[in-house]
Amino acid sequence: MSTRHLCAVAFVASVAWAGRARADQAGMLGDLARIRQGVKSKRISSYDRSGGNNDRFENIARGERRVLAEIKGAGMINHIWITIADKPPRLNRHDIILRMYWDGQKHPSVQAPIGDFFGQGWDETYPFSSLPLAAGPVDGNALVSYFVMPFSNGARIEITNEADRPIRAFYYYIDYVAMDKIPPDMGRFHAWYNHQLTEAPPDGENEWSTLGAVGKNTDGARNYVIADIKGKGQFVGVNYYVHCPTPLWYGEGDDMFFVDGEKWPSSLHGTGTEDYFNTSWCPKVPFQHPFYGYARLNNDIGWLGRTHVYRFHITDPIYFDESLRFTIEHGHNNVLTLDLSSVAYWYQTLPGEPFPPMPSKKERAVKPMIGPRDIHLWRHEWRKNHGNGRTLWGNER
Repeated sequence: MSTRHLCAVAFVASVAWAGRARADQAGMLGDLARIRQGVKSKRISSYDRSGGNNDRFENIARGERRVLAEIKGAGMINHIWITIADKPPRLNRHDIILRMYWDGQKHPSVQAPIGDFFGQGWDETYPFSSLPLAAGPVDGNALVSYFVMPFSNGARIEITNEADRPIRAFYYYIDYVAMDKIPPDMGRFHAWYNHQLTEAPPDGENEWSTLGAVGKNTDGARNYVIADIKGKGQFVGVNYYVHCPTPLWYGEGDDMFFVDGEKWPSSLHGTGTEDYFNTSWCPKVPFQHPFYGYARLNNDIGWLGRTHVYRFHITDPIYFDESLRFTIEHGHNNVLTLDLSSVAYWYQTLPGEPFPPMPSKKERAVKPMIGPRDIHLWRHEWRKNHGNGRTLWGNER
């Protein structure tokens, strides 16, 4: 092809790209200029109904369920803000369960610990910034959602306090628009929390061929499950929390989206954990993009410790007509014991199926950190198993 033809092709491609970019911009920002009919902005908040300044729910007891919003009719929630006292670790936000119900459905479409939902794992607080979710100042204690949450026949949002002490103060805004009816093609927002202490195989945690020949995963059956959905809709993102008790890299595991009941290999089969999350080469670098990033990193030896990584499919949703099962390996061929938890986010038609039972408070309890003393005890056992020589260094064969 001649240089002139190449230039012409490049020009046409650039014009097409610019057109798409303008259309995307119009969808995100230009839409703000549209004058709408029959829409009213509404808010439910914890403001002091007496006109005073005690703008909060107080002393939500252990075991108490508290309704934050009960909305009639049709509309769309477009903003939520929450902050809570006491702060961790005095009050465990991992044990405050958030649930949302749409259109009179008896089971929730959203079910997750409140911290995990907003991007705060392990009852920790730290800054987190993405397009749909954020945890802002001070110290990640302002929990924010901009996910659009449509409903045509009512909405209910509630929390249940499963922590060991009362919630001393709970502040919130829930902003929404009320309308006569919503467009018929609007899916309902869903979010599901899962948690699992994954099992290593009987022959050990053979990552990076440390213990011998590497096996192969040809079915995905033992993968960690991020989402298991029945219905029609689109998957739009995940907050993924990894607590790794080994210094070896936790992320050799491939991501696998099984669409509409398909078998392995899936039509959307990835090449590694960091690859799915748009990063590379076993990162330990804080990075926060509106669509993906590493909001919390371990500061220990190798990849020992806690990492929070996220990805939102803002421009590339995963569409499904009947079902979607999204899983990821815990180490290549599922060889690692990891403490994994996640919150998956998607939209689908109703009715949806009930979620599996919420992991118990004991099952989702935060695992302790592995520290220098633990490593020293492991070294002591290694020495004993190698003859207890006085000058053993630690990597003799």
